[in-house]
Amino acid sequence: MSGTLADRIRADLGELSPAERKVARTLLAGYPSAVFETVAVIADRAAVSAPTVLRFAARMGYRGFPDLQAAVRAELDARNASPIALYEAAGLGSLPHDDTGTAGLPEQADAAFTPALTQTFTEIPPHDFTRAVELLADRKRHITLAGGRFTHLLAQYLGLHLMQLREEVRFLPERPVERTAALTQLNRRDVVVLFDYRRYEDDKTAIAQLTREAGGKTVLFTDPWLSPAATHADVVLPSQVGTMAPYDSLVPTLAVIEVLIAHVISTLGPRAHQQLGQNELIARRIGLL
Repeated sequence: MSGTLADRIRADLGELSPAERKVARTLLAGYPSAVFETVAVIADRAAVSAPTVLRFAARMGYRGFPDLQAAVRAELDARNASPIALYEAAGLGSLPHDDTGTAGLPEQADAAFTPALTQTFTEIPPHDFTRAVELLADRKRHITLAGGRFTHLLAQYLGLHLMQLREEVRFLPERPVERTAALTQLNRRDVVVLFDYRRYEDDKTAIAQLTREAGGKTVLFTDPWLSPAATHADVVLPSQVGTMAPYDSLVPTLAVIEVLIAHVISTLGPRAHQQLGQNELIARRIGLL
C-alpha cells in the first residue's frame, strides 16, 4: 500500500458507505492518535456500530483493526526518523568502498530519484494543486512564506520567483518581535505557505492554526507522513523524501515547486509578463543587471 492511511482515507471517501464515511472523518479529525483508540470508542465517537469500524478497516485493505493500527505505528516510526537513524538503518557505514569513485552514479541517481518524482506527482491531489495555483496567483491576497531547518531554502526559492511575478510577497521574519507582529496582522486576505518535514517543528502547526483563526489560507508542503500542520492547512502538497543519503531528499519538492511556478505564470497571463518587465527595468536602473 502506498501513501499514509490518512492519504488513502481521503482518496477513498467517495467510495465509502455513509456509516464508513463517519468512521473515516472521525479518524481524520484526530489523526493519528484517534487510530489508537479502541473500536468501541471510535464507534461511539462516529455514532456507528463496532462492526462498521471493522468493515472500514477491511475496506482500507487490512485483515482487522489491529493490523490498521500496526500500519500507523510503522508510519510514525518513519515520520520520526532522524538522519542518524536513517544512516544506521541503511547500513551506510558498512557499504564497501568504491575505488572507481563515481562509477555507476547515473544509475544510482536514476534509481533513487525517478521513482520518487513519479510517485510524488502521482499522489499529489489534483484539487490541492489547482487550489494552490489559484491562491498564489490571486493578486488580491498577501503571500507569506516560512520554512524549516533546511526547507527555508525551498521557501526562499518559491518566494523569490513569486516576487518577480506578483505583488505582496514576503518571508515570515526570523526575529521574534517582527515575527509576532506579522502573525498578529494576519487576516482573511493572507495566504501562508509553510514547509514542514519529518522531525516537524511545532511553530509550523501553530502558524497554520493562527492563519486559520484569522480567516486566511495555508498551503503546506510536507512529506508522505504529513506534518501536524496539515490539520489546519487548506492545501496539502506531500512529496516523497527517499534518497541515497541519510537526509531527506528535497528534489521531488523542488520539482513540485517548479511545476507550480509554471502554472502560476500561466494563470497570471500578461500580468506576469508585465511584472517581470518592470522588475528587470528597475534592476537595470540600479545596476543589478
